[in-house]
Amino acid sequence: MRLAAGQEPARVKWGVGRAVQQQTAAKNGYYIVYLFTIGLFLGILIVNLGYDTWIGEGSLLGTDMILRLKNSIPDGSGLFGYVLKHRMFTVCLLGLLATTMIGLPAVCGYVCYMGLSAGCLLSVAVIRYGIRGLFLMAAGIFPQGILLIPGYAALFLWAVGVNRMLYAHGMGREYYGGYGRQSYLKKGMQMAGIIAVIIVGCILESYVNPKMLQFVLKIF
Repeated sequence: MRLAAGQEPARVKWGVGRAVQQQTAAKNGYYIVYLFTIGLFLGILIVNLGYDTWIGEGSLLGTDMILRLKNSIPDGSGLFGYVLKHRMFTVCLLGLLATTMIGLPAVCGYVCYMGLSAGCLLSVAVIRYGIRGLFLMAAGIFPQGILLIPGYAALFLWAVGVNRMLYAHGMGREYYGGYGRQSYLKKGMQMAGIIAVIIVGCILESYVNPKMLQFVLKIF
């Protein structure tokens, strides 16, 4: 059976485009890790340079804060509503910004911000409590981090992919999926999966994490 004219080139073109998409997704993943790492080290540097402000005068993770955490038992449903609102706001904001020309800078800036925040918290916890501070930080993101970390990583990659699909030029647009109906459907299904993962992460953060945190706080 002979192929119709242009059928084989189209198949080859699709294969090349898919390979380019996979390579690009891998590169984007590395870039996200690099940006987060840069923000992490900046956060560590900021805390160490401003030791008096963050540790001497600051109340972040101080004795009073730890005591309040020990004595507080958050309501799971109330906490879930609060956490879900903030998580979904981030998802919607990045999702909308991804469709604009500032999508890439917005994603890069948010990744750096997350790394910066993590670096500051980690530094303050370690300086104040040493090895116990590491346990405190680990308890603060467990078990929801098992879902939220890959969920947010997928969100960042999704946002970058959508932005480049919309604004890439020439052949690059075809490699990123173009404007076809199937491309939009695929991106919509990916976003639905990301939202589902983040919602389950919020459930763990609201109902399971407080118990883990209370357990670890016993050593303080």
